[in-house]
This record gives sequence, C-alpha cells and structure tokens, in this order.
Amino acid sequence: MTAPLATLLTEIRSCRLCADALGFEPRPFVAASPGARLLIIGQAPGSKVHASGIGWDDDSGDRLRGWLGLDKATFYDTELIAQMPSGFCYPGKASGGDKPPRPECAPRWHASLLAALPERRLTLLVGQYAQKRYLPKGFAPNLTEAVRRWREAPEGFFPLPHPAWRSRLWMAKHPWFEAEVLPALRERVARVLGR
Repeated sequence: MTAPLATLLTEIRSCRLCADALGFEPRPFVAASPGARLLIIGQAPGSKVHASGIGWDDDSGDRLRGWLGLDKATFYDTELIAQMPSGFCYPGKASGGDKPPRPECAPRWHASLLAALPERRLTLLVGQYAQKRYLPKGFAPNLTEAVRRWREAPEGFFPLPHPAWRSRLWMAKHPWFEAEVLPALRERVARVLGR
C-alpha cells in the first residue's frame, strides 16, 4: 500500500467529525488499496458492521455478494475491491431502520479517497445516497428509475438498489432487475476483476 493511501485510511478511521451528533463512539469503516479495480459506495455501516468493523458483514452483504457473483474471499480482497460508504460511521437507529448516512463524511473524505484509487474501473452506487451524489443531477427521478437506466449511467458507474431485506419485495415488483440487470452486473464485475 502506498504511504499516502495508508495515511489517508488512518485519518479516516480515526475521524471524530460526527462524534457529538452520534451520541456514541464513532467507528468509521473504509477498506481500500491502490490497486482496487472495483469500488463499492454504499450508504453507511449498520449496527453489525459497527460492532465487527467488517463491511457488509450482515444479511445485506450476503445478498450483495450473491448479486455480484462473488465469494467472501474475493469480496473482502482489498487488492481487488474497495469499500467506501456515503457515511463512514453507523448513524444510529430511526423508526423503520437506520438513520441516513451522516452528511459530514462524503464532502470531507470522498474526493481524497477516490484520488487514491487510480486503478478503479467500476464503481457500484448502492442505494439512493450514493446515486444522488455521483449520478448527474436529473439522471432519474428515483432509485428504481436509476437502476432501470443502468446502461445510461456515466462510464464506470453502475447504480444498484440497497440489498437490505426490503430489496426482496422491490425485486418481486421489478423482475427486470433479476432478469436483465444482475447478469450484466456479474459480467462487468467479472471482467473488471479479471475473472
């Protein structure tokens, strides 16, 4: 790992920018190496990830790995795959799920981290927060339409729904996702990772 990226990861992991707003000790999550060719930008760590320190260490991670056609060893190989949430810390609970990602993280850290990933070939925009930040303004009126228009996304970006348990209900309403999007996603991921 290059010294600048190692320093940046240390700075992110020791960030306390949102500590007062959280009401509990922050535990920022990020995983990267300069050679990573695939970047996953999600929402924010859930309570299980907050406890374990391992990204996508929950049912939604199992579902995402299934969508990508990847085993755990490949998924967690930072030489291949980097993980950068929209908000690096678990934001806490709200009614009906977790709170939105903290707004301080992306403006503070994303540009520096993206610059430190020169081999990145594909970025998965998992959920509405990543899509709002990285898809052009007006690209789609909502997450469903952004995912439906995946072919029109800017070069190197691929919008996906969040793989939370609710995604099963969403997939049942939108069978085109499993029939059309997932095969194309798996093919692109395999090509980017050289598999």
